[in-house]
Amino acid sequence: MSVPYSCFPHGFLFFLFLTIYLTTILGNVTLVVLISRDSRLHSPMYYLLRGLSVIDLGLSTVTLPQLLVHLASGYPAIPAARCLAQFFFFYAFGVTDTLIIAVMALDRYVAICDPLHYALVMNHQLCARLLALSWMVSVVHTMLHVGLILPLYWLGDAGGHVNLPHFFCDHRPLLRASCSDIHSNELAIFLEGGFLMLGPCALIVLSYARIGATIFRLPSAAGRLQAVSTCGSHLTMVCFLYGTIIWVYFQRSSQNTQDQDMVAAVMYTAITPLANSFVYSFRNKDVKGALCRLLRQERVNS
Repeated sequence: MSVPYSCFPHGFLFFLFLTIYLTTILGNVTLVVLISRDSRLHSPMYYLLRGLSVIDLGLSTVTLPQLLVHLASGYPAIPAARCLAQFFFFYAFGVTDTLIIAVMALDRYVAICDPLHYALVMNHQLCARLLALSWMVSVVHTMLHVGLILPLYWLGDAGGHVNLPHFFCDHRPLLRASCSDIHSNELAIFLEGGFLMLGPCALIVLSYARIGATIFRLPSAAGRLQAVSTCGSHLTMVCFLYGTIIWVYFQRSSQNTQDQDMVAAVMYTAITPLANSFVYSFRNKDVKGALCRLLRQERVNS
């Protein structure tokens, strides 16, 4: 596998991605602990945010440790079985991530457009069902594409290792490196994958259209500002995540260079899980308050 930004020394890239990975783990584990321990963060919004943090932990762990191994060893290849496993878990976590982001848009819609019924509609039981449904849809989607990948052939070395022009076993690089006919795979990406993205995108767009209309009808500027602030973090991550996914997967292969694909892939496999925890932490006074209470409690106990 090639590594992005090949003009940089491998030692520098190893330190950079190790720092990103460890910071991602620290940030998301901290969010999970805070939301689990602090009773003030037991609302549906934080319940969904905790689920998103767990997904981000899995997504970064599927890709970054393998990248670090390649950078440390200088041997850019991966056994075929491990490549297929990485492909499966990456898509299982990645698609679930996009679906939970869409569910969080629904949560913001109910909170702003129907606040009196928020606690009744967005209860923990509904959130748990939506998270479970997201996982089920993601696994079915992933199994479909794994089934389409399995019949393909690749040129490998004597040890059965697959060489890819990428830093992990992503869909596009696997198809580019295959010696088989990949038309059915590309058709599935555009049709089934496009439909899977269209549903969450439509939910997000419709939710924010109603949110925008509701905010403009609010009588006070302070109320409008508060409503916008509750959506700012989520909307930032929506643009970031969906923008890079559409850039990589829903353009014709000839339109993207391999380097452009890898830059975009770094954004949603490494930077997005890292950014999620910090965007939702530093811009959220409830999370910052929970962290301060936890630190004060630890100092008292020590």
